[in-house]
Amino acid sequence: MTIDLSLFTAEDISHELPELAKLLHDCVHAGASIGFIMPHSMEDAEGFWRDKVAGPVASGTRLLLVAKDGARIAGAVQLDYDTPANQPHRAEIRKLLVHPDFRRQGIAKRLMATIEDEARRLRRSLLTLDTRTGDTAEPLYAAIGYHTTGVIPGYCRDTHKDRLDSTTIMYKNL
Repeated sequence: MTIDLSLFTAEDISHELPELAKLLHDCVHAGASIGFIMPHSMEDAEGFWRDKVAGPVASGTRLLLVAKDGARIAGAVQLDYDTPANQPHRAEIRKLLVHPDFRRQGIAKRLMATIEDEARRLRRSLLTLDTRTGDTAEPLYAAIGYHTTGVIPGYCRDTHKDRLDSTTIMYKNL
């Protein structure tokens, strides 16, 4: 297996919309807490990429880094650098996704290392993110140098269950 990483343009998003939707759809169905709840359709997933991501990518305020195994999308992460004038040094990591079939192969670490390099290229020295407290991503972020600033209880609905989950807010200085 050879995983290639590349930055996607808005045109790439349009061209790869079915594969991106499958990535998101399958991650949500596997329980990922990334802003969606069940039921979650392929149309919902396509709408996210088309309506929420393609515009900021096209306008130059967000990067989308995608990991591919041949024609199949294995993972993705976004860097949102649409910040106020008093925060030109900061960016936010959004929606680190690794398809369930590709987990535990180092893809998340590669995506994060590469998106951090892109942040440096954009002269961003502080990255922030949030993750569901106790989720498998939380120790990954800690292992690659992110620090916890706090936990917000009852932050979001669970993907599958009728309950509220906490979120952990993290940061990393580059």
